[in-house]
Amino acid sequence: MKRLEDKVVFITGGNSGIGKACALEAAREGANVVIADLAKAEHQGTINELQEMGADAMFVPIDVADVESVKSAIQATVEKYGKLDVALNNAGIGGPYSGIHDMDDKVWEKIIQINLNGQFYCVKYELQQFLKQGGGVIVNMSSLAGLVAEHGLAPYTAAKHGLLGLTKNIAVQYAEKNIRANAICPYYIDTPLLDAVPQDVHQLWIAGTPARRLGKSEEVAKAFIFFASDDSSYCNGTHLAVDGGALA
Repeated sequence: MKRLEDKVVFITGGNSGIGKACALEAAREGANVVIADLAKAEHQGTINELQEMGADAMFVPIDVADVESVKSAIQATVEKYGKLDVALNNAGIGGPYSGIHDMDDKVWEKIIQINLNGQFYCVKYELQQFLKQGGGVIVNMSSLAGLVAEHGLAPYTAAKHGLLGLTKNIAVQYAEKNIRANAICPYYIDTPLLDAVPQDVHQLWIAGTPARRLGKSEEVAKAFIFFASDDSSYCNGTHLAVDGGALA
């Protein structure tokens, strides 16, 4: 039997990069997959790929920084499938490199709003559904910047640290309700998000990683399946670094 057979998996930021890789891996494991992404996202190609794999898949528009949008996306998921089994809170943004002393306040506010407040909105309404149905699994996409400082990216670092704290709180508050929450902490992963970064910066990242390469989205997706499935049934409130040894 496949590890996510007949499970309903809801993925924010699921139309590209790590989110898409997780969606495809969930489909391989037998899940019904809900791609939640910005309304303007060109999502039909992803939906087609999932359906070609035999998955029941749907797209729902979401802006995680807008609490009403989050509520609507989760409601649409439950209206179609009658339940929600696994939520991957993956949507997020990067930001410009800056000192803290001269950072534009609006940069801080935007990154925190999307990368931390937005994750809270998702978690809040996912938990409400899980409590109604008797359980569920949350996987939060943090970052290696959730474990160590990322030079020049203070708001991103703060948000990703905060997300780990939120993950731990879910675990200790809801474990008795058959709800688990864990986090994944990737280092630099070779996705379209990095296309705008100069190659010399890529080489610096690679040089600082014992594996001497960037990670692959598919490698993060494997970690997601572990946390999403019963393979991790006794894991709760913890994290997994997918970093090629960088943290070590």
